Amino acid sequence: MTEAELRKKARNLRKNQTPAEMLLWSKLRSRQLCGVKFRRQHPFGQYILDFYSSEANLAVEVDGGQHADLENRNLDQLRTAFLRGKGIRVIRFWNDDVLNHLDDVVSEIDAVLREIMTC
Repeated sequence: MTEAELRKKARNLRKNQTPAEMLLWSKLRSRQLCGVKFRRQHPFGQYILDFYSSEANLAVEVDGGQHADLENRNLDQLRTAFLRGKGIRVIRFWNDDVLNHLDDVVSEIDAVLREIMTC
């Protein structure tokens, strides 16, 4: 996929967020956590990251049920290894956790940010 195609796909994903992504974005946007800026559906390399902070070198991924099958778990491991190789920490949450335990998810992200940043 070309860079232009990747950017177009990212724009489309921003316009068509899942309910879990919309809910989490409401807590990550506007520097609400630790004063850190997040971008949503951010192209990075050959991937599109659900949420990414370049300040914290942190990617937050929100996974649906399709990520539970073996092939997608393997692809997620490759993706995580690539990102870690670029110095990016990756944390993952299931859609259900975001939808049903949002406060816990936000607290975990905040704790990771406090480890990384001075806030």
